Amino acid sequence: MTNVKSAPRTATTIKVRSKSEYAVSRSRDPYHELMLRLFQEETTAQRGRRFLTIVEERQKSGDPVKTDEWERLLIDLDVSRSAFYAMRNKLLGAGLITNRGGEYRLSGVFSRDLMDMARWWWTAVLGNNLENL
Repeated sequence: MTNVKSAPRTATTIKVRSKSEYAVSRSRDPYHELMLRLFQEETTAQRGRRFLTIVEERQKSGDPVKTDEWERLLIDLDVSRSAFYAMRNKLLGAGLITNRGGEYRLSGVFSRDLMDMARWWWTAVLGNNLENL
């Protein structure tokens, strides 16, 4: 059996909604809508958002969240160890955060991957000119 802390985190699933009314940018709370596309449960989505907010604030202050602060994060997020690592692995797999040098930081991998998929679909599949994207 794989320990959740060391489970593979190379990919994750995200819900894609085809109707424009469900666009993340049209939501009253885009951050929450994005988390609901990653996590099935409302409480996990809220914790994911809180964790990302903590990572963002600490990164901006010049004191990134250290991976060895996990016990404090369990208390702050009111979550079990396995639930924390499952949530963290989804965020890592989606490319929203990175874990380098023992620190959690926000990552641009998520954005780059989505842009790459959009460009490929627009040009290779639909046959459109990239400038019209």
